[in-house]
Amino acid sequence: MSVTSLPTPPPARFPEGYDVRARITELRLSAFAGHRRASFPLGAVTLFAGPSGSGKSTALAAYEALARLGGGAPLAEVFPDPSAWVPDRARPDAEGRRGFRIGCTADGAGGPVQLDVAVQAEPRLRVVGERLSAGGVVLLETALRDPGRPTVQAAWHTAGAAPVTRAPLPDDVLGTTLLPLRVAGKTDGQRRVLAAAEQMVVALRSVFPCDPAPARMRLPVPTGSGRLLPGCDNLADVLSRTRTECGRRHAQLVEVVRAGCAGPVTDLAAERLRDGTVRALLDRGDGHRTELARLGEGELRYVALALVLLTGPGVLEVDAPGEVPDALRTLTVLADGFDRCLDPGQRSQLLATAARMGERGHIRCAGAISDPGWAAGTPGVTVVHLRP
Repeated sequence: MSVTSLPTPPPARFPEGYDVRARITELRLSAFAGHRRASFPLGAVTLFAGPSGSGKSTALAAYEALARLGGGAPLAEVFPDPSAWVPDRARPDAEGRRGFRIGCTADGAGGPVQLDVAVQAEPRLRVVGERLSAGGVVLLETALRDPGRPTVQAAWHTAGAAPVTRAPLPDDVLGTTLLPLRVAGKTDGQRRVLAAAEQMVVALRSVFPCDPAPARMRLPVPTGSGRLLPGCDNLADVLSRTRTECGRRHAQLVEVVRAGCAGPVTDLAAERLRDGTVRALLDRGDGHRTELARLGEGELRYVALALVLLTGPGVLEVDAPGEVPDALRTLTVLADGFDRCLDPGQRSQLLATAARMGERGHIRCAGAISDPGWAAGTPGVTVVHLRP
């Protein structure tokens, strides 16, 4: 193990305007499906652009997988078909083992913190190595010592009577997510480890994968929790809640919808039906209302994505860390097919909305598009060009 004892860190000092909210600022795909030794910077709005087969959706899938692992999900739930993510030409070793490696950087109050994970996909799914580091110092490191046991050997800083603590951890979850349960936080070294782990977990848990499904959005839906599902199936139920809870945000939503939908729009409303379900409507302002069920796929996706970008963790179905104040939260929306079915005006308006929200710091967005030409040069937007 390369973990060593840590000196007491100096008090944190941040330059004026530095964003202390935990957020993912880099995605690393060392060996994942078609990506090798790839590193992608992530800004407030990041669009992966390229033709089919270039790995746009794969990059977002890796981000979502890290987010779920950061939320404590076991490997088998996150990777139900792990062999699909092993690089195509990766050869098994003498014992038939193959796998993949992914990682990310989370920035925030503790500065950049790096997490790198090596996953064995064959013959049995397991974490075989994990490293959490900050400032060039490894804070947590795990390694597979005994292939016959369902554990990895972990070492993390103590900086007390013993400079390092070693213990076995399960090989089917991220060790980083378990540190708050295993580290007491009594020494400076322990507190530094906990701070780094917390920053990484908070950044990863605050992710909402979103791919609106127009076919399911057309139907009236039962009233429920008022939290939007990733497919936006229950958009009508969410509208019935949000339009009464925050008039300012709803007015912004109506303004964006007006810019992207055909015909006049004065309101986006929800109507309860006799059977207890609710449906969404566009108010045309002349006494006429149009059911969202009558809109085209592009308009439906546009309305749904606009709602997602203009809301937050309390409205979206995301496991946001409740112990973190709202002012210090950053939610990242993952939108595969960001421009799917949208006309040029709709996609430009939606991107401008994403950039405006990203500038405020509370909503970030990572999406995938086919043609980078229309998005290039948009202020506040990072376009990552991929090739097959």
